Amino acid sequence: MSVAKATKVLLIERDQAKAKVVLEALDCSSYDVKHLSCIGISLLKEIDHAEPDLILMDVESPSRDVIENLNYISQLNPKPVVMFSEDEDQNTISELVKSGVSAYVIGDVNAERVRSVISVAIARFQEFQQLKNELKQTKNLLNGQKVINKAKTWLMTKKQLSEEQAYHRMRKMAMDNGQKVEEVAKNILSIASVLED
Repeated sequence: MSVAKATKVLLIERDQAKAKVVLEALDCSSYDVKHLSCIGISLLKEIDHAEPDLILMDVESPSRDVIENLNYISQLNPKPVVMFSEDEDQNTISELVKSGVSAYVIGDVNAERVRSVISVAIARFQEFQQLKNELKQTKNLLNGQKVINKAKTWLMTKKQLSEEQAYHRMRKMAMDNGQKVEEVAKNILSIASVLED
C-alpha cells in the first residue's frame, strides 16, 4: 500500500506569530512546509530550489515586484498560489488573479480555514490548467486545419483538382512518407512560396 505524498508548501510570512498559526494548522503528515520570512529578488530561486506544490503567502499589500514574480511563475512554472492580504483594492486583486493567484483571502490567516482554502485553491488551479491545455490543443488543431485548407486551396488552383482530390493527394503523400497531413501541407506551402517568389 502506497503512502500519500505530503503536499510541499512554500510559506512566505514575515510575521512569526502568523507563520506559527499556519504551521500548526498544516499537520506534518499531509504537508511538508518550508517557511521563508521575507520575499525579494530571491523568490524565483527559492521556488526553483524548494519545488513546492503550492505557494502560500501573506503580504499586507502586494508590491510590483511580487506581482512580477508571480507572473514569471505563472508563465514558466505554474503553481497554485494562495495569498492572504489586507489589501481590498479591486484592481490589485484583479491583477493578482491574472498573475496566477488561485485564492486571494482578505484578512488574517485563520487556522480553521487554511486547509480548506488550500484545497479549493489546488482544485481551481488544476481545473484552470486543464482548461488552458484544452485551449492550447484546440488552437493547435485550428491552426493545423488552416494550414491544411490553405495547401488544399493551392493544389486545387494549381493542379485543377477538386477539394476531395486535393485532400486525397495530401493524405496519400502523408501516408507514403510517414508524416501527418499537416506536415505535408506545410511542405506544400513552403514549395508554393518558393515557386511564387
